[in-house]
Amino acid sequence: MNAILPTTLGLLVLAMIVAIVARRLSLPYTVGLALTGGLVASLPIEKGVGLTPGLIYDVILPALLFEAALNLDWRALRQDLLAVLTLTVLGVVISAAVMAAGMIWGLGWPAETGVIFGILIAATDPISVIATFKDNRVRGRLSLFIEAESLLNDGVAAVLFGVTLVWATGGGIGPLFAAETLLRSGGGGIAIGLGCGLVAMLAAGRSNDHLVETTITVIAAYGAFLLAEDMHASGVLATVSAGMLMGNIGSGEGFLGRWFSAKGNAFIGEFWDFATFIANSIIFILIGVSSARLALDSETIQVIVVAIALMLAGRALSVYPICLLFRGTSRALSGREQHVVWWAGLRGALGLALALSLPDELPGRNQIVTATFGVVMFSVIVQGATMPFLLRRMKILPVPL
Repeated sequence: MNAILPTTLGLLVLAMIVAIVARRLSLPYTVGLALTGGLVASLPIEKGVGLTPGLIYDVILPALLFEAALNLDWRALRQDLLAVLTLTVLGVVISAAVMAAGMIWGLGWPAETGVIFGILIAATDPISVIATFKDNRVRGRLSLFIEAESLLNDGVAAVLFGVTLVWATGGGIGPLFAAETLLRSGGGGIAIGLGCGLVAMLAAGRSNDHLVETTITVIAAYGAFLLAEDMHASGVLATVSAGMLMGNIGSGEGFLGRWFSAKGNAFIGEFWDFATFIANSIIFILIGVSSARLALDSETIQVIVVAIALMLAGRALSVYPICLLFRGTSRALSGREQHVVWWAGLRGALGLALALSLPDELPGRNQIVTATFGVVMFSVIVQGATMPFLLRRMKILPVPL
């Protein structure tokens, strides 16, 4: 019998147990999954499912991006849109520059290796961020701000990664080529996503069957992603654009508006909640499994420690100065909220997918993969586990009795 099915079933059983235990212990669900994955890696059992860029990028990521974008309230977000976009674009560049400079001059990495690693690890990961906020039941403006940033900056990082990878692998790129590639990848991804979303809504408007309507949303989520990638555009931006359009364009009640029936509206929300639970369960367990199998020595540990320090420094140099630009305006974030935005800059599955997809001939590929796993595990376990404490310390959440 193929090992994939029983192994996947075993992972889901583990996820169910972890969900129950984590809730009882008030432990973030994603942290429990990653730790459980580390324990699974030590067991003498057959592992039929591995952490591959295809699994993350083509299967897991579109579902999680679409669900988050579908529930993103554009009317509330547009008041903070300028700040979010500034942090999305400028923040990614600053974080990438800090990481690249530190790895190149601090550890002597080749320029290509340092720049590639800086870009792929710069974007905060929507899988980790949104799962953490859902665990802690954080709602309101701050949650919307952080979730929107994590969704949008993935697209920015993915676009920059594609251009930089061409340069790092010996492809000659000039300013015109880079600008054309950025426009095609970014603008093309958004256009494809909006087009797929519009077609999906028109199709859904001709049916009152909630199962058909739900199937249409699945086709839109994955169809936008695959079509954009096939046309060398950003699949991340395409799926996010499709989700945001379908979640906000209707004029009726419910986040899917008049394009979907009342029953379809409710069922679609529940379906995507379930889909993200399954996706999160699998990805975080496999992150724990893969990280536990890393061969660590003193040099590797030093690289990971430096990368973590640079990640936190780059995030700080992105958040605080950019938030300072909006000081004195009606949309300014308080100091406590800025601390949460900084610490909520978790890294996760997108960075791993990009790292694992790097060609074998790239100088320092193994170092990049190892450092990425180290940063991601720190984000998921340390930042994820301490997030409830920080939220209470900053008076975002009530102190438990």
